[in-house]
Amino acid sequence: QVQLVESGGGLVQTGGSLRLSCVASVNSGSIFDRNRGGWYRQVPGRERELIASISPGNRMYYADSVKGRFTISKDNTKTTIYLQMNSLKPDDTAVYYCSAGQILPGPYWGQGTRVTVSD
Repeated sequence: QVQLVESGGGLVQTGGSLRLSCVASVNSGSIFDRNRGGWYRQVPGRERELIASISPGNRMYYADSVKGRFTISKDNTKTTIYLQMNSLKPDDTAVYYCSAGQILPGPYWGQGTRVTVSD
């Protein structure tokens, strides 16, 4: 059973930075070596949206809303993906989720980590 655990959320002021992590459980193996990893975010009343993804071959995608400010990456063990978020804005306030799968949205999800950006 694959389990994903996000961390790194919190409260930050406008213009600040946060780094989110998504760690796959030990029995998942090098899951991001075989699967795409994606970061999604959701605010109340809106659909969950894909904001960044990384393929097994390290091809990256960014939503226009975060392009140039956020960077997705993965570690050498392919068990963790990161989301470096810079120049944060109040509109970035959301619960952030990671997902893994052959295609996104994948069958595997974390529990989410909350990011709040204050004015």
